[in-house]
Amino acid sequence: MTEKRFARRFVFTLILLLTCASASVNALAQDTSVAPPEQADKTATRPLVRPTILTYPTPARTTDAQPATVAPDIAQPSYQTLLTGDQGVLVETMDGKTLASLNAEEAFNPASAVKLATALDALKTFGPQHRFVTAVWTNGSFDAATGTITGDLIISGRDPSFHYEHAVMLAHELNRQGIRTVTGNLIVAPGFTMNFDWSAQRSGDQLYDTLDVARRPARATNAWNEERAAMGDAASFNGTTPGVAVMGAVYVDSVPANARPLLVHRSSTLVDVLKVLLCYSNNFMAERIGDTLGGPQGLRRFLTDTIGINPAEVSLSSTSGLGINRVTPRAMMKIYRALREELMQHQLSPSDILPVAGVDPGTLQKRYTSGASRGSVIGKTGTLGRTDGGASALVGQMRTRGGETLLFVIFNRHGNVWRFRQNQDVLVTEIQNARGGPAPFAYTPLTLALRLNNTEVDQAGRKDEYESGAN
Repeated sequence: MTEKRFARRFVFTLILLLTCASASVNALAQDTSVAPPEQADKTATRPLVRPTILTYPTPARTTDAQPATVAPDIAQPSYQTLLTGDQGVLVETMDGKTLASLNAEEAFNPASAVKLATALDALKTFGPQHRFVTAVWTNGSFDAATGTITGDLIISGRDPSFHYEHAVMLAHELNRQGIRTVTGNLIVAPGFTMNFDWSAQRSGDQLYDTLDVARRPARATNAWNEERAAMGDAASFNGTTPGVAVMGAVYVDSVPANARPLLVHRSSTLVDVLKVLLCYSNNFMAERIGDTLGGPQGLRRFLTDTIGINPAEVSLSSTSGLGINRVTPRAMMKIYRALREELMQHQLSPSDILPVAGVDPGTLQKRYTSGASRGSVIGKTGTLGRTDGGASALVGQMRTRGGETLLFVIFNRHGNVWRFRQNQDVLVTEIQNARGGPAPFAYTPLTLALRLNNTEVDQAGRKDEYESGAN
């Protein structure tokens, strides 16, 4: 009886051991996280994270359909795995040596990177010290004893940066001439806009309220106070609050032939305007400036005829980057190089008009913020959440610890723009790592307030600058 019990126990134990061994084999076969080395090499991808911890991904195999050309002195493991998907990349040294290229001849939607072309055209057409003009006129008579104009107050101009603080400044300058009341109407020319509003009528309504201290909105007063503080202009706070009351209504019309100029407001320089435009990627300002350059077709002609872009490599529907636009990475690199050269001719650098990542406010404020990455990238972003299935761009220059400046164009499409940005950040950082690591550009940030620093009384009455009826 004892022998039989021992035999049964031995058989039971043997069966139990065999069952456990089989279960272990099945578990290993089903665990996708434990793949053979050759399979892990094919499937593993580097997580797309912010480049706060600078590590190197494992090499990825490129396919014949999407080859990635890499210069011999760039370590492939540092970024090659990031050159994947529906992406266009071009990275060059200052002397034109290609460090990385992927789909560089294929047209992508550059989104707001189109603003680089608009800025280049504006700089070449107007010059960096150009100021947009807003003129103040009247067709009435002025009684100095009462501070009253009997007639209309007329405003003309196409300043894309005209804002609350500038309207208060107009009131301040009119007060300095003794003008405090207008019995007639406020007439704004069809091209006048204010506070980034396309409607001349709505802009006129805002100007009407802002000129009159009794109707002035709090945000206009705040904008004026912030402007004076940025200028260090304490004197403007000590006197009476600027204000001009217009008794009539607001109309949109041309400047009448019998109008005489009262004063001229000149905007900040074009360099200051472009700095704000590009830091915040302001579509309104880009479109307004683009209008003066002939619109999208005028900008395209400039790029093909003046810059030498192959017409097949650029198609534009806007000067801001909204909508369906097409530019190849190769063409965008040529645009960026031309922009750099134009700035250098005026003793300026890209940081004078473009955001410095991690330093300037706006679209790059929260990117490249850690360690030496902060301030090591100067560039222009582009984002379209739905157009072309999601498009994102980053164009500009990066600096390495060895003192190199590398130029880059990164276009992404058909995907999640947030992940595209992650990919761009990691790609740039890894290329910097392969060249010794990132290093900041020499840059001293400036206040981005659009300063009204050249409002003046037009005593000469230069009507040739402000043709009546043509504004």
